[in-house]
Amino acid sequence: MLLDKRPPLKYIFNKVKQELIYVSITTLVVYFLTSRFEHLIPEIPLAIPTFLGTAISVILSFKLSQSYDRWWEARKIWGAIVNDSRNLILQLQAFVNNNSVTINRIAYRQIAWCYALGRYLRGLNPLSNLEPYFTVEDHKVLDQHTNKALAILQLNNQDIAMLRNNGHIDSYNHVQLNNTMVNLVNAMGMAERIKGTIFPVTYRLFLHLIIYVFIITLSIALRKTAGYFEIPLLLLIASFFFLLERTATHLQDPFSNKPTDTPMTAIATNIEIGIKHLIGDSDVPEPHQPDKYFLI
Repeated sequence: MLLDKRPPLKYIFNKVKQELIYVSITTLVVYFLTSRFEHLIPEIPLAIPTFLGTAISVILSFKLSQSYDRWWEARKIWGAIVNDSRNLILQLQAFVNNNSVTINRIAYRQIAWCYALGRYLRGLNPLSNLEPYFTVEDHKVLDQHTNKALAILQLNNQDIAMLRNNGHIDSYNHVQLNNTMVNLVNAMGMAERIKGTIFPVTYRLFLHLIIYVFIITLSIALRKTAGYFEIPLLLLIASFFFLLERTATHLQDPFSNKPTDTPMTAIATNIEIGIKHLIGDSDVPEPHQPDKYFLI
């Protein structure tokens, strides 16, 4: 997640450098043709590129709005995961008597689940460096599952069922714990839905095409007024459009392992800190620190 700091110019330039190279080539070609074959190329009224620029602005506004909605929904999902993770441990401590071993086992698995879910959504190894949070029996079960995060929830659910069967919790308390587990499964499913649903590729291609048409028509329309300032002016205008488009593209995938995605590692670390304080574990990590201008 980008922080409230100014990103370096290198980061901004790298986002649009390829498009600016194409725009430079396009404007140079158009400038050469309009200068060499001025009598063959008809004049284009300034109203035409103005209309195209307005259309691009509307399309970009729609894409930015839809992309931010996806990013904000992802952030709300992880906010719910924070609440439900804490609630799970607090409920266990309130409902279960004299069974701190099982509570701690579920707590460590819940910490691991948060890390595993974030890494799974980013396309990384879900169980990397999470071995201390599981027992030997847990590892044997996890090895048999493709979806490691779902398998962790299953292990916790089995322990909760064991507490109910052994009489450590009554039916009412079991319903409350089950509701919390259902919320965690729902949050995971909503995150997977966002991850698995992408914007149509043609949307981005058509948007780029109309931007290039706008640049070409504007170049022809300004051939007698801008002079030598035409190419830098077109590059400046094009950079604004492409930066907005690239920002929307990054926001539409909030689990992309980029500076603009949801800070799942930092959130999982905060969950670990809170849960370990609840169970009295002294091995509490420090909050995840930002990397210059973003937080992962």
